[in-house]
Amino acid sequence: MAPPRANSGDGNDGAVGGQSKLSPSGLPIREIPGGYGVPFLSPLRDRLDYYYFQGADEFFRSRVARHGGATVLRVNMPPGPFLAGDPRVVALLDARSFRVLLDDSMVDKADTLDGTFMPSLALFGGHRPLAFLDAADPRHAKIKRVVMSLAAARMHHVAPAFRAAFAAMFDAVDAGLVAGGSVEFNKLNMRYMLDFTCAALFGGAPPSKAMGDAAVTKAVKWLIFQLHPLASKVVKPWPLEDLLLHTFRLPPFLVRREYGEITAYFAAAAAAVLDDAEKNHPGIPRDELLHNLVFVAIFNAYGGFKIFLPHIVKWLARAGPELHAKLASEVRSAAPAAGGEITISAVEKEMPLVKSVVWEALRMNPPVEFQYGRARRNMVVESHDAAYEVRKGEMLFGYQPLATRDEKVFDRAGEFVPDRFVSGAGGAARPLLEHVVWSNGPETGTPSEGNKQCPGKDMVVAVGRLMVAEMFRRYDTFAADVEELPLEPVVSFTSLTRAAAPAAAGEGAARRGV
Repeated sequence: MAPPRANSGDGNDGAVGGQSKLSPSGLPIREIPGGYGVPFLSPLRDRLDYYYFQGADEFFRSRVARHGGATVLRVNMPPGPFLAGDPRVVALLDARSFRVLLDDSMVDKADTLDGTFMPSLALFGGHRPLAFLDAADPRHAKIKRVVMSLAAARMHHVAPAFRAAFAAMFDAVDAGLVAGGSVEFNKLNMRYMLDFTCAALFGGAPPSKAMGDAAVTKAVKWLIFQLHPLASKVVKPWPLEDLLLHTFRLPPFLVRREYGEITAYFAAAAAAVLDDAEKNHPGIPRDELLHNLVFVAIFNAYGGFKIFLPHIVKWLARAGPELHAKLASEVRSAAPAAGGEITISAVEKEMPLVKSVVWEALRMNPPVEFQYGRARRNMVVESHDAAYEVRKGEMLFGYQPLATRDEKVFDRAGEFVPDRFVSGAGGAARPLLEHVVWSNGPETGTPSEGNKQCPGKDMVVAVGRLMVAEMFRRYDTFAADVEELPLEPVVSFTSLTRAAAPAAAGEGAARRGV
């Protein structure tokens, strides 16, 4: 299947002699359907539909159907009153139109990470983190240069740190199953992945040792104070949740003490990174960089793993023993060549199915479901069958799960197809990867100082692959119950079948860090 044509970046498509206006690609230019309704009341109703009456997928699908299948629409996006001054967006709901949001020459992403809502800078020590800076901001290149250098320098620490975290996490799962009942993966993932993230990025004492068992609680509380306007179904009954989380801003002073302790930990853990930046990357105040490193580690990395890994386990659980057997065979045939340990290099070279499973999970459930950006100029945005004029300054919104499940790009788009990205499977693995855009860029792209693609893109993919590989090195198969929730699925293991003796012996070596 040929990839969609690129979007046009100009709006000089005037009608000639009474004929319909056409885009440079020859598509008819139409008015953007949809609308914003009555101020205050319509955004409030749309918020309730989005969170409670319909859910995100049905919210958008119903509006697409209402407007004859158009996938570029005018809608109100939560949180609306009173947290967001202007909820109006142009929604891009297909793979082709969504690509506009990945083009930094066409959209300005200053203060758009959380969409129409901007958290208080008091949550970040008064500084604007990298994720809230537009690519054209001079500070963006300076800070991203440091973050990319850190990710590259620490990449060889990722596999050993993850191996230790995985062993501890699944020792706890095994013990819980022996004691009886099911074991919730999410709670263990929250606990062990915070230590992993900090060990992989900075080394030294992990947060659980430096700050005690409450380290995770402090980190999650800080995340909640940023993201509460976008959360749902965490407080019952829902009218109380809507009042508490979606109507008023939680005051930052309530998390000041926790954030102070987190910042103090990172000031020590990342001291070498801060010292190096002062020496080799002048122009970034040490305090500003410190708060950026906190954001990168806890919001970007830890927050991403908290959401992403349960989705991987969810899809593996639903796939069942047949896929498990294939993955176990692939992993165990490759592991001996790596000296009995699973390395990032071994996965890259020897485990095509493991790689495909992770990419497919990222396609089905991108860790960040939406992208926002303001149009830098008047432009024409193209969907598959029409084009639409967008005016300078309008907020563009893309709902990624619809874009990455676009049936005009992916066969069986709504299904989890484990071998979709295995080379030779349909002959289109690499072209399809261009439409896996979880990282704010195509999977075939590369983060740079001048773009907004995630600087830790390769590390996130590597961790997902290590998760799958370590799982089927240790276990033959497993079963789990899954409860779908808006942010992440709650996955509870009900059974785990340990691998036969040779793999178990290798697993023991991995535990010892040999």
